[in-house]
Amino acid sequence: MNDPFANDTSYVTVPLDHRRLAPGESLAQAHAFLDTMRHRRSVRAFSPEPVPFALIEAAVAAAGTAPSGANQQPWTFVAVGDPEFKARIRAAAEEEEREFYTSHITPAWRAALAPLGTDPIKTHLTDAPWVVVVFAQAFGLERQDDGGEHQFKHYYVAESVGIAVGLFLASLTHAGLVALTHTPNPMGFLGTLLERPRNERVYVAIPVGYPAPDATVPAHALAKKPLDTILVRVSPDNRAGADDLTGGAAS
Repeated sequence: MNDPFANDTSYVTVPLDHRRLAPGESLAQAHAFLDTMRHRRSVRAFSPEPVPFALIEAAVAAAGTAPSGANQQPWTFVAVGDPEFKARIRAAAEEEEREFYTSHITPAWRAALAPLGTDPIKTHLTDAPWVVVVFAQAFGLERQDDGGEHQFKHYYVAESVGIAVGLFLASLTHAGLVALTHTPNPMGFLGTLLERPRNERVYVAIPVGYPAPDATVPAHALAKKPLDTILVRVSPDNRAGADDLTGGAAS
């Protein structure tokens, strides 16, 4: 079969940098990662204790390793640590949330949220030392030498940014931090407030920090689906299920 990229000079390969682990070490690292992630919680009660920006940088760098459509990396992470900006974000978010909870939420949606105890009051947006607002780049935008703009298509934006956010949250968890995925509806005010370019759309706002000493989480949030309900195994011997990671309930 002919290589479709054979005559494309933009297609250049390099040797893969990969360290293969021994089976025992591989499984041990997989279990260690799982054990840490089982302690991940969505936290709404934050301590105002400072968090070094180096931890935010490391988490964003980890997010930046995510795969993306055509490797276009269509994401921007805006880390807000300025108390005045956080207060403005909270005020705008609470205004939108009050409107949502009083005028737009459906009975089914309200019932789904009830066990989580959510409401329009968003203290986490000012208590957390950092609020990281993730923007999805709906399309590419490059400045030209003549002052104009070149616009081009981005591929699989939502999928790409979602994977990056997952890696960001995993990195925060491994650094001993807590976070909350906050999605006020609508969220367009964040782009205006943070003066983002016209190709960026708010994806999620993530308060980041340490939990308050008296922090609690909803018991409902600890209920995670068992592995055998989210994993289907298809193999030559027609076995379905999971062998090695079923011990202990995920949380």
